[in-house]
Amino acid sequence: MRRATLPRFGGGRTRATLASESTRNRTKHGSEPVTRKPEDHAPRTWYRPTGHEISIFEHAFALRQPVLLKGPTGCGKSRFVEHMAEKLDRPLVTVACHDDTSATDLLGRYLVKGGETVWQDGPVTRAVREGAILYLDEVAEARADVVVVLHPLADFRRRIYVDRLGTELVPPDGFMLVASFNPGYQHRLKEMKPSTRQRFLSISFDYPDPAVEAEIVANESGVERRVADKLVKLCVKLRKLDALGLAEIPSTRLLVETARLMHAGVPPRIACQAALIEPLSDDRDTVRGLAEAVALFF
Repeated sequence: MRRATLPRFGGGRTRATLASESTRNRTKHGSEPVTRKPEDHAPRTWYRPTGHEISIFEHAFALRQPVLLKGPTGCGKSRFVEHMAEKLDRPLVTVACHDDTSATDLLGRYLVKGGETVWQDGPVTRAVREGAILYLDEVAEARADVVVVLHPLADFRRRIYVDRLGTELVPPDGFMLVASFNPGYQHRLKEMKPSTRQRFLSISFDYPDPAVEAEIVANESGVERRVADKLVKLCVKLRKLDALGLAEIPSTRLLVETARLMHAGVPPRIACQAALIEPLSDDRDTVRGLAEAVALFF
């Protein structure tokens, strides 16, 4: 098993903090998680670093520490995990957590097939056996009892007990536990318990500076840089419009999707309406206000 070489730190805006106790294969509700195995160490998923996040992740992988990614919707957390799995040449198992996620969903269950009762691993059990990177997206959405089941994987024990099998599984060195959540969104609904958070090394993400965000939009969509610059300027303005009362501000992901429509030949205002404005609100007055803002730029 190849250990990651620990890199030197560079400058940037991403904040990384070490918790005190520890020194687009996404699953939808009810769907089967997908395991993807990178073929080499050259990442196919492009990612633009904004600070220390790659160095911290590589250190965590080498030291067998779990990582918690914190940041707003659409800022690149999931893309970052895809990129790092490819860079470290590890399989990636991703689970989208939600209110109905149960311990059985994660660990596995007995099924009847062809008149026989057979055991089927859940995504957590499979990731542990394979030595994969296990990514729990929006982990705070899962029920508290589910999160507690994961605690032994996230601390010095580094193992998990599958009670239905009466088996304790110890993952190989290549296994890594990664989770993400949106602090701003969860502040209004759910918060992670300190007993869970303090088991993770944490990396904070945010929307990048305008110049970097424009670079990301241009690279991901294929639009000219001047178009990407205008989209980012529009987004910066929308993010400051508190009067609109948006539940979530426009994300980098929405900008990329808008730019892709433009690159495909959709007129700018129509592209903005479909990929930027409508996903943000269903309120007609708010939609009208957003459309007026778009008209100032396109």
